[in-house]
Amino acid sequence: MAEEVKETKETKETEKADSGKAFKTALKVLLGIAFLALGGYLVIRWWWHLVHLAQGSLGLILVLAGVITLAIAKE
Repeated sequence: MAEEVKETKETKETEKADSGKAFKTALKVLLGIAFLALGGYLVIRWWWHLVHLAQGSLGLILVLAGVITLAIAKE
């Protein structure tokens, strides 16, 4: 009898832990979907701003690539 009560308590605790874990997972999935949707919307809405940002950064990226290439070639 005592063993049955102990097993019942353990199964209830396991069920509570599983339901809490499932809730956390579902919340993370919903949050991830919301971030993806918002990010996609903002990329579409601000497309030209992103293009101008990439064009402005291109010079700095090429300078950095040149410095890294020279550092590798020097070795």
